[in-house]
Amino acid sequence: MLYLRSLAFNFAFYVSLIVQMILWTPYYFLSPRHRAWFVPKFWSRTSLWLYRVIAGTKSDIAGTENLPEGSFILAPKHQSFWDAIAFFPYLKDPLYILKRELTWIPFFGWYIQKMRMIPVDRGSRSKALKAVTAATRAEMARNPRQLIIYPEGTRRAPGAEPAYKYGIVEIYTQLGLPVVPVAHVAGLYWPRRKFLRYPGTIRARFLPAIPPGLGKDEFMRRLISETEAACDALLVEASRQPNPPPLPPTAVKRLAELTSEAK
Repeated sequence: MLYLRSLAFNFAFYVSLIVQMILWTPYYFLSPRHRAWFVPKFWSRTSLWLYRVIAGTKSDIAGTENLPEGSFILAPKHQSFWDAIAFFPYLKDPLYILKRELTWIPFFGWYIQKMRMIPVDRGSRSKALKAVTAATRAEMARNPRQLIIYPEGTRRAPGAEPAYKYGIVEIYTQLGLPVVPVAHVAGLYWPRRKFLRYPGTIRARFLPAIPPGLGKDEFMRRLISETEAACDALLVEASRQPNPPPLPPTAVKRLAELTSEAK
């Protein structure tokens, strides 16, 4: 049943994406940008509904009281495609930094351009970071927006050692905005580079905002310590469920470390 439900969900997920992208096109491109946001947010909610109904996986996202008004930076853990779609329905006007090549994809790229996302050429990291920071600052000056940045850059398995990149420190310093860390262990249920979708409940938390104005080292220390502590707690909670998902080696190792530390 696990294979059949995973197959059914993956099929329904991509069919829903294609069908909605086509059917919503007139409304999306003829509407003002603030109204057009209804379409991708509706698709996100639809996708999570399909995930719950077909794969048997619920999404429990808490801590919305920690989201500031106006502009801020959202900094989620990046473990799964789930965390790429689950959070932006909670944001008024989210802003992503993404690969320039994505804007070249028919329909999908046009949708991205409509929302004024920040494309980046990853050829030169230093030049790309300066260009991204300048473009983000200009976009924030036009409208209060919520910048979504994955501090570790690429997807990492649950329980893996932290590998936070310096880019978020520079953007935090230059923009002078609060940063809201987001903890979750979605990679246990929607694993990276795998076909299977495991049933259960994905729990995610918007953590209290880190205020602007901290020194670079202090900011990075707080971001890592607060995010990882919350992720550890969610990992322990998931492992103690009556029918926990299979744990990757990184999660098994981290749970052993937490058990040892608690003694």
